[in-house]
Amino acid sequence: MTLDELRYPTGKWVRVADLDGAGRAARIDQIGQVPEALEAAVAGLIEAQLDTPYREGGWTPRQIVHHLADSHMNAFTRFKLGVTEDNPTIKPYNEKGWAEMPDARVAPPTWSLSIIEGLHARWVQCLQSMDAAAFARTVMHPERGPMTLGDMMQLYAWHGAHHVTQITALRARMGW
Repeated sequence: MTLDELRYPTGKWVRVADLDGAGRAARIDQIGQVPEALEAAVAGLIEAQLDTPYREGGWTPRQIVHHLADSHMNAFTRFKLGVTEDNPTIKPYNEKGWAEMPDARVAPPTWSLSIIEGLHARWVQCLQSMDAAAFARTVMHPERGPMTLGDMMQLYAWHGAHHVTQITALRARMGW
């Protein structure tokens, strides 16, 4: 298995241009499924398994769970900014640095699973309330350039599935 296959088990994110209402609804459903899928992905793992990197130099399942909470809290804020402000510049963060902090390296995954459950419930409600014009609104991402909220929704739908699959693929490879 190649490094890219390990790192991107669902493939790299690919933007779908002109996503229609059905496509948006499917991505919103994907975002809504992340809490349950992530909880199932780490269910029953012992401490040593939670602290096993999914690939050489990669994050552990514990770090992935905490990363998803960190990342998706930022994403939710970015969506709210994008809906309520005109083309705001959103702030990136040092995700690798955050993943190395003590809370991400040793805290129980249940802490972030609780955050993700509530956050995703609110996020899905927010996304479901948005019309096509709202999804066409833009934010300026300092690293990715201008993005529509529809593009960001696609990115984060992929992002959740991507990281859940990193954990489930590790479990499959290790026979857990």
